[in-house]
Amino acid sequence: MQPEKFYYDNKIVRNFGIATIVWGIIGMTVGLLVAMQLFKPGMNMGNQYTTFGRIRPLHTNAVIFAFVGNAIFMGVYYSLQRLLKARMFSDALSKIHFWGWQLIIVSAVITLPLGFTTSHEYAELEWPIDIAITLIWVVFGINMFGTIIKRRERHLYVAIWFYIATFVTIAVLHIVNSFELPISGLKSYYLYAGVQDALVQWWYGHNAVAFFLTTPYLGMMYYFLPKMANRPVYSYKLSILHFWALIFIYIWAGPHHLLYTTLPSWAQSLGIVFSIMLIAPSWGGMINGLLTLRGAWDKVRDDVVLKFMVVGLTAYGMATFEGPMLSLKQVNAIGHFTDWIVAHVHVGALGWNGFLTFAILYWLIPRIYRTQLYSTKLASFHFWIGTLGILFYAVPMYWAGFTQGLMLKEFTPEGILKYPTFLETTLRIIPMHVMRAVGGGLYLVGVIVMAYNLAKTMAVGKLVAQEPAEAMPLEKVFVAHNEGDNFWHRVLERKPIQLMVLSLLVILIGSIIELIPTMTISSNVPTIASVKPYTPLELQGRDIYIREGCVNCHSQTVRPFRSETERYGEYSKAGEFVYDHPFLWGSKRTGPDLQREGGKYSNAWHYNHMLDPRLMSPGSIMPNYDWLINQKLDTTTTASKINAMRTLGVPYAAGYDKQANTELDKQAKGIADNLAKDKIKVQSDREIVALIAYLQRLGTDIKVTKTANN
Repeated sequence: MQPEKFYYDNKIVRNFGIATIVWGIIGMTVGLLVAMQLFKPGMNMGNQYTTFGRIRPLHTNAVIFAFVGNAIFMGVYYSLQRLLKARMFSDALSKIHFWGWQLIIVSAVITLPLGFTTSHEYAELEWPIDIAITLIWVVFGINMFGTIIKRRERHLYVAIWFYIATFVTIAVLHIVNSFELPISGLKSYYLYAGVQDALVQWWYGHNAVAFFLTTPYLGMMYYFLPKMANRPVYSYKLSILHFWALIFIYIWAGPHHLLYTTLPSWAQSLGIVFSIMLIAPSWGGMINGLLTLRGAWDKVRDDVVLKFMVVGLTAYGMATFEGPMLSLKQVNAIGHFTDWIVAHVHVGALGWNGFLTFAILYWLIPRIYRTQLYSTKLASFHFWIGTLGILFYAVPMYWAGFTQGLMLKEFTPEGILKYPTFLETTLRIIPMHVMRAVGGGLYLVGVIVMAYNLAKTMAVGKLVAQEPAEAMPLEKVFVAHNEGDNFWHRVLERKPIQLMVLSLLVILIGSIIELIPTMTISSNVPTIASVKPYTPLELQGRDIYIREGCVNCHSQTVRPFRSETERYGEYSKAGEFVYDHPFLWGSKRTGPDLQREGGKYSNAWHYNHMLDPRLMSPGSIMPNYDWLINQKLDTTTTASKINAMRTLGVPYAAGYDKQANTELDKQAKGIADNLAKDKIKVQSDREIVALIAYLQRLGTDIKVTKTANN
């Protein structure tokens, strides 16, 4: 039998590689702008489209889905062809995948600054873009599985197991988290509300990190690291344990983002238990990678690509140890809602995802261009400035997190809050935010140097767009029962569809057990009779709050700590959120919690605070929102919003949509008249009036009377 001749498609790999570099620079530049706004709010240049609330989601989406996403596809398209000894299934699907993904990213760049957002973290894109993501993901899946089916290599290597698990799990996560009811072309409400919505979001959010930022990168680590070191993977058995344990345990850990909230205690406990268990498979993967370098550590000293890989793996180990530690309630009580979490996330993102991506780019680009890297000195400079950037970023953020978390909990010997005003703690950590921006700037400089280095490399070489290869065709063979201890897995490695189905079943177990009870058993989310639906004006104000990205800085859930109830008021109850589509509990407090904001300040205070926050809170790092005073509220959407909420189960009376704007006008005029008493002249049809109505409603549905014993 003669070997078959074919060609690897390197052009698609090159395209995804260039996209990775370009979007990486754009996403990190936006990140630097975001970081600078946390100590210099004027860095939004007085523009509503570049405020922290609007462009922080742009930064996260650009870095996760544009930079990391393109890097994943670059690595998968390169390694998959070589591991399977086959060209990609369809050149047309490869092109559709590439250009479709870039158009999705461009749509995010346009819509997020304009305020079109669902507010779900890492899933802010609105429903038409969600549909486009689904379609392009299916294109990717068909192309990948088509290549697997026509392979010339019998066994599927460990990297491909991770690619398959990534594909099926991201599909499940994206579809379940995107159940939305469209209201207009770029506006929707989530089907879930309150506690249920929070559980779905963090089941999605945590596992987006697991199956988009972790499993595909582990697959690439298993392919590229042995190639770079010219060593076999340390342990095949460990890779089996690592893979199955990781995808089974990871899916359960989402609720650790919701500790001390109104999520049922049993769900919180499951999240904690599985988060602690997660250390074992995570470190199993790190150890398998580092021990692959046994006998090759002398190369690490001289090879900058291996330096990037080693630091990347080390960052992965640090982040996957810290994550389970942060899921312990005692640690979470201090760290959650602070910059500690920001540091934790960026150790993983900058170290694990960033450095592995850089290593792969430095290794891959010269090979597909059949040349040498333009400058190893520039690459070495990139490594050291990137490492310094991570340290300058993470260490100040850890310090800021510890400082603020402890300050917020501190009482005087007399039993009074030592720092009753949240702003006092914010002002204390501003120098750390300055250092964080310096670290981000150093890291960005390294990426720009890499872009120059690789551009010069491409200019010197010439792309081998169609790389010739040959391999023997796959023959049918009878399975022998003498393949060692791992016979069952060797058999499974020959059956990609069965492997995919089994991976799907493994990730569905934890998902079903955690989600279904909270969705179907009403006693898990008790209602409160005094909690009523939002008025039409409050509903419009809530949507402005979402549009401006206020949830990026303010939480709306008071945890049952004395420090929080003394500062904010009564702790939150599950029944308070039953009409919230979406939930707005937040994940970071850059400002105080707003769950009990209603009635705390006058309408005039809120007006002046939005006009210029420093008028009411000297030293505040919140930007001005003066455009809300001039922009007219769009009331043409009121009826459709009321009808949508009624469809979702909010008990508005039949026909209420027809009188909604009449009630809206009446409430708005009342607020405008109240402002006029404080010599503030504002028209009742302005957006500021709707936002004030919403803020004054927050937390007022339940009445708490303090007794003498309180």
